Amino acid sequence: MPRSPNIVLILADDHGYGDVSMHDGPHIRTPNIDRIAQDGMRFSQFYANSSVCSPSRAALMTGRYPDRVGVPGVIRTHPENNWGYFAQEAVTLPAILKRKEYHTALIGKWHLGLEPENHPCRRGFDHFHGFLGDMMDDYYTHLRHNQNYMRHDTETIDPRGHATDLFSDWSAEFIRSRQGASDPFYLYLAYNAPHTPIQPPEEWVDRIREREPDASPERVKYLALVEHMDHGIGRVLDALDETGQASNTIVVYTSDNGGQLNVGAHNGSWRGQKGQMYEGGIRVPACVRWPDEMAPGTVDDTAAMLMDIYPTLCEAVGVAVDHEIEGQSILPTLRGEAQDFSERVYYWLRKEGGRQFLGLNQHAVRRGDVKLLHNDPSSPLELYHLGNDPTESTDLRDGNGASFAEIGQLLQTEMQKAGSVPWQRR
Repeated sequence: MPRSPNIVLILADDHGYGDVSMHDGPHIRTPNIDRIAQDGMRFSQFYANSSVCSPSRAALMTGRYPDRVGVPGVIRTHPENNWGYFAQEAVTLPAILKRKEYHTALIGKWHLGLEPENHPCRRGFDHFHGFLGDMMDDYYTHLRHNQNYMRHDTETIDPRGHATDLFSDWSAEFIRSRQGASDPFYLYLAYNAPHTPIQPPEEWVDRIREREPDASPERVKYLALVEHMDHGIGRVLDALDETGQASNTIVVYTSDNGGQLNVGAHNGSWRGQKGQMYEGGIRVPACVRWPDEMAPGTVDDTAAMLMDIYPTLCEAVGVAVDHEIEGQSILPTLRGEAQDFSERVYYWLRKEGGRQFLGLNQHAVRRGDVKLLHNDPSSPLELYHLGNDPTESTDLRDGNGASFAEIGQLLQTEMQKAGSVPWQRR
C-alpha cells in the first residue's frame, strides 16, 4: 500500500485577501504563496471562521464552528479579558490523524489556551516548538506582557532571532528530519506574522522601500513583514523538494482573518477589516497543492471555510470522521469535481469585551448570496446580496422583510445550537 500523504498546513495571522500577488495586491510580491497556488488551486471565496484569531484556530483544529467547542472569542492571557476555553471533548485534527499513524507537529503560534490540559502536546501533537500565547509584543524578544510563552514541547525556551525566521527554520528542520521515515507527518506551521507589532527585519524594510517608493511608510513595513514570511514559506517548500517529499505532501496556505488596515494591510476590493464581519474581515487568501492529485493553476469560487480543511484532509488520507462536525469536505472540488453548496448555511460569531462589545457578540450568516451581519452590538443588522453587491455597499434590510426574516431565523438557530457549550473553564 502507498504511504498516506504528508500534510503541511500553513496559517498566517491577520493576512488579508488582497495582500498576495496572486490577488494583484498593490506593491506586494509573494512568489512562494503564489507557488502553492500555481502548483494547485486557489480559492476566491475562502472564509475564516471568525474575524479574529482564536475562534478561527479552534475551527481549523476541530472542523466545527468555534462556539461549538467553547471558543466564541479570543483566548487571552488575562482571565478578565478572556472569551473562550477550548473544550476537552473536541477531537482535534492531529488527534484524529493519529488513527493513520501520523507523526504530528505544531511549529509557531497556538493561541488556544495556556492551561496544562490545553497544551498542544495534550491536544494531539507529538511535538510543539513555538508560542503558546496570543500575540507577541516583540518579534525578537517573543515576550507577551513580559512573560515568556515560547516552548519546546513543555520546556520553556528563550531562542534568539526573529519569530518568523525561527518558525521557518524549525519547520524546515522538521521536514528534513522526516526524510525516509516510514510514517507520514502532519506539520501545522502557524506564523505570528503579519500580526502587530509590524516589526520586520530592517533589511527587508530597506529592500521594500527602495523597490516601492510610492508606498506609504506603514505600507512598506507591512509589505516587508509579509514578504519576509513568504520567503520563509519558500524555505519550507524547498525543504520538501530537497528531501524528495514534495510529491507526496499536501500543502495548504491560508489565514485566520482579514488584514488590519491601519497598519498597512490591504483586503482587496472587500469592505472592512480584521475584527469586522464584512467580507474584508473574514474572506482570506487560500490555496492548496497536492501533486498528481490536483490540476495545477486552477481557480475555484466555491465558498469554503477554515473548518472545511479538517474533513477534507481526513477524507484525503482515509480517516473516517465518526463524530459531529459542521465542516464539509471540499476534496471533490480540489480534484476538479463540482460541489453544490448553494443551500449551505455559513455562520460566524465573535464574543468580545471592551467598550464596543461589553461581552456581547457580533454575528454573520450567509446562505447562497444572501448575507446578514451584525457588526457590533450597538449597530443595526445589515442585509446584503453578495452576488449583486460583492462590496456590501447597499444595505437591503428595509423593504426585504421576508428575506430578512428567513435568514434571521437561520442565525437564531445556529446561536441556539451553541447555547449548551460553556466558554469559560469549568
